[in-house]
Amino acid sequence: MEETITPKIEIKKGSIATLQVNAIVNPANSYGYMGGGVAGVLKKVGGQVIEDEAVHQSPIIVGEAKLTTSGDLPCGKIIHAPTMHNPGERTDSHKVMCAVAAALELADKEGFRIIAIPGMGTGVGGIDKQEAAETIIQTIKETKFHSVEKIILIDIDDEMVKAFEKALNKS
Repeated sequence: MEETITPKIEIKKGSIATLQVNAIVNPANSYGYMGGGVAGVLKKVGGQVIEDEAVHQSPIIVGEAKLTTSGDLPCGKIIHAPTMHNPGERTDSHKVMCAVAAALELADKEGFRIIAIPGMGTGVGGIDKQEAAETIIQTIKETKFHSVEKIILIDIDDEMVKAFEKALNKS
């Protein structure tokens, strides 16, 4: 039986669009449109090619994740993990858990060593930041990894960063 890894969890304040990691997670919608929030920033910095590839692979149902190029971003790839079906829709912690689990599974299957995850579902999705942080960290803790060695939880929002720190200390 293959040995499992317990990845190091690092929390940072900053833009996910600046990280040089194997992959970053985009809290997507099922259609791959990248209009606002994290997705909008990734498209603005990385280029239209990212959205074009995501849309081409859609629909991506909640609980699935798809891989695209990273365009002009410094990361290797983007993992699109829908937290909602329609763009701008409210979401819930179950959908966030499904999105994070799918992203982690895809990252590990692809052999990625270092990935980054923002606050998932906390923008237009409307989830409480503490609830999102606890859901994300619990999902990481419950996942068995073979290649992922480090997960960076990153956000530009101070409240989200504090929520990650509090959730990690509680876990």
